[in-house]
Amino acid sequence: MENNDYLGKEKIGKLLVKFAVPCILSLIISCLYNIVDQIFVGNSKVGYLGNAATGVIFPITVVGWGLSLFFGDGAAAWMSVSLGEGKSEKLHRGVGNAVLASFLSGCIVILIAYLWGNDLLMLLGGTEANISLAHDYGVIIYAMMPLALAQNCLAAIIRADGAPGYAMIAMSVGAVLNIVGDPIAIYALDLGIRGAAYATIIGQFASFVICACYLFRSKTFKIRLNSFIPDFSILPKIMALGMSSFMTQLCIVATTIVNNLMLVRYGAQSEFGADIPLAAFVVIMKLFQIVLNIAFGISAGAQPIVGYNYGAKQYGRVKKLLKLILLWTAGICLLFTVFFEAIPGIFIAMFGAGGGAEGLNAELYTEFAVPFLRIYLMLIVFTCLQKVCAIFVQSIGLAKVAVPLSFLRDILLIVCVFTIPLGLGVMGVAWAAPIADAIAAFVTFPIMICIWKKLCKAEESAPPTPTLSEEE
Repeated sequence: MENNDYLGKEKIGKLLVKFAVPCILSLIISCLYNIVDQIFVGNSKVGYLGNAATGVIFPITVVGWGLSLFFGDGAAAWMSVSLGEGKSEKLHRGVGNAVLASFLSGCIVILIAYLWGNDLLMLLGGTEANISLAHDYGVIIYAMMPLALAQNCLAAIIRADGAPGYAMIAMSVGAVLNIVGDPIAIYALDLGIRGAAYATIIGQFASFVICACYLFRSKTFKIRLNSFIPDFSILPKIMALGMSSFMTQLCIVATTIVNNLMLVRYGAQSEFGADIPLAAFVVIMKLFQIVLNIAFGISAGAQPIVGYNYGAKQYGRVKKLLKLILLWTAGICLLFTVFFEAIPGIFIAMFGAGGGAEGLNAELYTEFAVPFLRIYLMLIVFTCLQKVCAIFVQSIGLAKVAVPLSFLRDILLIVCVFTIPLGLGVMGVAWAAPIADAIAAFVTFPIMICIWKKLCKAEESAPPTPTLSEEE
């Protein structure tokens, strides 16, 4: 086994590139599963009703994703801090417990989803027009949930073990299989939306196999059979550190459901009807996910470095990391904001605007989707910076601060979605996002100032540690 002491010695910028870039690519690749499905389904015979149907299933898949991050990100943070403190003897137990918990969580999710059936889908925003499509897509996606959750948990652990490139390769193989499989299954085999689901689970299974193989070549731990025996002295610590990531995903679920229901309700009262706003929102959320996952990739890639250096009491390096994380996030998000505001129609057209389905008004769909995109994503830079701050706080072990920060913006968004459309109708759902973003950023800023001051005080009192960072 190797140690990760280079995390406390190598130049900060070089480390962040090494860890964050593969992590960003991994998360973007994971987005491709849903995005590619949306593009092929949206341009197929079912048109935007297919996109609306996948949007109904989206909250269930996010719950699964959140559970995998609950244990995966928690284990990654726990591993990094433990390595920084020089405590590596129990790493294998933490890894085994996290993977097992993710797998069992997936089993629970699919049990609930299968037993609840279409009634659950109607609660998530299903309509008479899209419920059969949502059912056909969902029953296939559910089947892979346990292994998909275990794979995502393993990806976080692999990154924390110092092999972000391996995690990226695992995700890439699955994404390529999905991209190749979608047109074959949807068009050539004429399976429609069910074909998109089959292509997705094949890719997920391939990624799981590759990630599982890593357990036999890990650097800082050696997996054993007894690694998977529940250890209640470790699991609560992992869950506490992963709570911020879990709450973030649960809040995405809550906001998606609320948005779906409000769009259906107020859309039905407008010229656009219920399905056009719902389908457009699904597309916009995919774009939102891309940018948010880049931000998550930066912060998740930095997590092992932050955790190690914080555990090793190298607070100066932790501060440099925070500055770089915020700078990278702001720059990338501002660039995307320019694109979304300048050429929104191009992004909308990528996902289809009615397809070949009978009776669907492509012009009306575009008329709604373009301004909605511009409004909803106008302050996405605030969204990402606020989320990145929450993950940073989680990385240094301040779970009690990280948890409320992680869902602050989403709670505000839910409140705004319930209230603003009362006066503005269906477009009020779009305005709820930038308003919530601005308030969340206003609250988060002073909290981060306090944490920065504490890091400065800790740096002054900590003994000096010579590292290669002095060359920067």
